[in-house]
Amino acid sequence: MLVDLTLDMSETLPVFPGSPPMHMIPWSTIRGEGYNSEMLFLSSHLGTHMDAPYHFVQDGLRIHQIPLDVLMGRATLLNIQKKANEYIQRDDIVRWQRDNHKIPHNSPVIFYTGWQAHINHDYYFTENPGLSRDAADYLASISVPLVGTDLPSIDAGRDSAFPAHHILARKGTVNVENLANLDKIQYIEFNYIILPLKIRNATGSPVRAMAILE
Repeated sequence: MLVDLTLDMSETLPVFPGSPPMHMIPWSTIRGEGYNSEMLFLSSHLGTHMDAPYHFVQDGLRIHQIPLDVLMGRATLLNIQKKANEYIQRDDIVRWQRDNHKIPHNSPVIFYTGWQAHINHDYYFTENPGLSRDAADYLASISVPLVGTDLPSIDAGRDSAFPAHHILARKGTVNVENLANLDKIQYIEFNYIILPLKIRNATGSPVRAMAILE
C-alpha cells in the first residue's frame, strides 16, 4: 500500500512568510501551438520540500548531491503531538523510545505532531512547534541522516535564528518539511521514498514523498 505524503502544490498553497506564492503561467495551448504547457514560478522550499545542508551551511551538500540512499529507506515515525509554540524536547524523544522503539543509529526519523491541521490559519508558520536545541543535538548525536515532519519548519515559528536547522545542517542531515498524511501511517517503522528535483547547487526542492506500507 502506498500513502502519498505530499501536499498539493498550487497558487493557493500557503507559503513561508517573506516567500513568494507559486505562480503557474500559461505558456502554450493546444489551440495555438498544438500542445499545453506552463511556466512555474515558485520557491524551492514550497509545500512539501527538502532542505539540503547548504540551506544553512556554506560548504554543505547542495540538493543535487544528496545520496540516493538517504532519499529512500526505512524511517522511524514518532507520534509526538504538540500545540502552538511548544517544543519537541530531547526528553520527549527519549520517553518515546522507552515506550515504543529505540531509534537505530544512523536511521531516518519522522515526527508527526498534528500541527498541519492548522495549515489554513495565519499562525501556521509563526506559532508552529519545533525541535528544541537539545532535541536537535540529540538527533545529531545519533547521526540521523534525515529528519522529516508535518511541521512547516523543524524550528519553532518563534525561533528566528533557526537553531535546529543549523545544528542538523552542520551534521549533514537533510530535512523534509510539510509532510502530509502522516496520520494514515499506523506503523512505528515504514519504508519511504522522498525525491527532490535534481537542481544543481540549489538549497532545496519540492519533493514527491510516499510511504510504502507492508
